[in-house]
Amino acid sequence: MKITVLGTGYLGATHAASMAELGYEVLGVDVDPAKVDALSRGELPFHEPGLAELLREHVGSGRLRFTTSYEEAGAFGDVHFVGVGTPQRPGAFAADMRFVDAAVGSIAAAATKDCVIAGKSTVPVGSARRLADIARASARPGVDVQLVWNPEFLREGFAVADTLRPDRMVLGLDGADGARAEAVMRRVYARQLESGVPLIVTDYETAELVKVAANAFLATKISFINALSELTEVVGGDIRTLADAIGLDERIGRKFLNAGVGFGGGCLPKDIRALRARAAELGVEQSVRFLAEVDDVNTRRRGATVQAVTEMLGGSVVGKQVAVLGAAFKPDSDDVRDSPALDIAARLHSIGAEVAVYDPKANANAAKRYPRLDYVDSLEAAVTGAEVVVLLTEWAEFKAMTPAQLEPLVAVPQILDGRNVLDPQQWEAGGFTYRALGRRALPVA
Repeated sequence: MKITVLGTGYLGATHAASMAELGYEVLGVDVDPAKVDALSRGELPFHEPGLAELLREHVGSGRLRFTTSYEEAGAFGDVHFVGVGTPQRPGAFAADMRFVDAAVGSIAAAATKDCVIAGKSTVPVGSARRLADIARASARPGVDVQLVWNPEFLREGFAVADTLRPDRMVLGLDGADGARAEAVMRRVYARQLESGVPLIVTDYETAELVKVAANAFLATKISFINALSELTEVVGGDIRTLADAIGLDERIGRKFLNAGVGFGGGCLPKDIRALRARAAELGVEQSVRFLAEVDDVNTRRRGATVQAVTEMLGGSVVGKQVAVLGAAFKPDSDDVRDSPALDIAARLHSIGAEVAVYDPKANANAAKRYPRLDYVDSLEAAVTGAEVVVLLTEWAEFKAMTPAQLEPLVAVPQILDGRNVLDPQQWEAGGFTYRALGRRALPVA
């Protein structure tokens, strides 16, 4: 079988290179000629560990190509994966489906042979049945086009492994009419299924909900521990010890119980808002009303961080030198969409601080969003002359830094650990005033 992937952003480029790694001939499709040209040269427009090497290998072998032509894709592919974006609508919480609608309609109209369209984009529940109708209506006479919903579960920083060795696969089908599509998808994923990857075959609606339900649960878990951190900080408790203790309960687990500045990126914030919007459209808004508080808790962490920095600087940040370590929403990524780190840096700058930002990979993307900040190219440059160091993205470089490394460079030895990843005793022994969200604030001299 031959594979096409519609949309060559983060999801699409990863899926295309991974399908080539599995041995398929793959054609990536995008409406942006500049993106297609760059990918065709083996150049990845974003950072994802291991993906650039995979892209160069399979572009070089000829197994992976890119085009702007849906007509070429329609004649080429037996399975068409849809990986275009569903951004939040401007001025609303709902997902913008224009790009998915256009991709499905265009490839169905261009297909010259029987094929399967496999949706991977995150969409509001109820979209797949409507898209299946679009595909059938757009298809040429005599060409059988079937739709399957196959959500992705990629973690930025681990996307290649999550595609090649996923922890589960989900196929949403249109009842008995989906038998051919299921058989085709089982062939596509034969290697993963043979290795024991669980496969869940279900209806369209359940498949659509799996991704947003997973992200809503993870977001809830993060906001839960951050809400508790507000309490521990006031009463003098330690949020890391609390998280360790409740995380030992196998019903709860320790993952995603890391208190700090909160979540961001292109998935969790957007998906919980889109789920709320879709629930409201369906008349069951009260069922997910708690997600509003999940969102609010997350946003509050940013303000709490700015307040903590202000307190550490004696009540005002005006004219003070602040080193911000991190701009990406998470380590091993250059993604700054809805990044807590970048938002906090911008807030500090807006109230008068002199902010120097350093991120190992995300400086360029951050500068496009907030060009007025001062971006520097090393940890040493960021902390030199700083009156407070603020760790906001837990890159390995920042987790490994030491008080002895920073002390000769900073103007005032104090650090705010926004991710709770440093050893307080080490930093206090090294002469630093140490503060972290969810822990009792130490007196500031």
